[in-house]
Amino acid sequence: MNRRPTLLAALTLTAAAALTLSACGSDDSSKNKDNDKIAGADTGSEASASPTASDPAPAGRPKIELPSDLSYTFDWPKTGNKEKDAILADSEQSIKAVDLAIVNQDALDKAYLYYYEGEAAAGTQTFIEAYVKAKARVTGAYRFYDPVVSARGKDRGSLVYCEDQSKAYDMYLKTKKVNKTPASKNSYVLYNTQLRKNDEGVWVIEKILSQRGSDRCQP
Repeated sequence: MNRRPTLLAALTLTAAAALTLSACGSDDSSKNKDNDKIAGADTGSEASASPTASDPAPAGRPKIELPSDLSYTFDWPKTGNKEKDAILADSEQSIKAVDLAIVNQDALDKAYLYYYEGEAAAGTQTFIEAYVKAKARVTGAYRFYDPVVSARGKDRGSLVYCEDQSKAYDMYLKTKKVNKTPASKNSYVLYNTQLRKNDEGVWVIEKILSQRGSDRCQP
């Protein structure tokens, strides 16, 4: 998920470029031409807007309900380590929370702000604002795989993982048209997140790096 002013840079320092409008990833020049993209978008069957509940949120976490046309596969097996598994669980929710903000067209949506802070929160807000400005949201299927998770001390951790965006697309809200870009090397994105366990016991994301088209994530 991501978009606008050349957000498809090979390596970015914020979530604004880590996620991508035109999820499959086309060339950078097309990112600056929303109107052209809408005009040339494939007309698919209208995606259902009926909300579907995500996995039950852990106690105290925000409830995340997303449209039924959005699906997620997390190939993240449990490690057996309490803190590492907590990082994986909270990271799943943080990913869905960003898409919820996009669906709600709210760059200050409380759910994602529950999981992001500092630099990562600022970048993610910019990313969501781009969708709001374009009057668009995401649709389709996402897959997350090859996680490498670590926990250091009592409150520091990191998670590196891959995302498959080859079956995820942008949908423009006014026309309900879906921009079905073809899958390419850029459909696969590598992420590196730095996390902190806050006073409520939530693993929040402080920093996020991404590399689109990473060789590591290719099928």
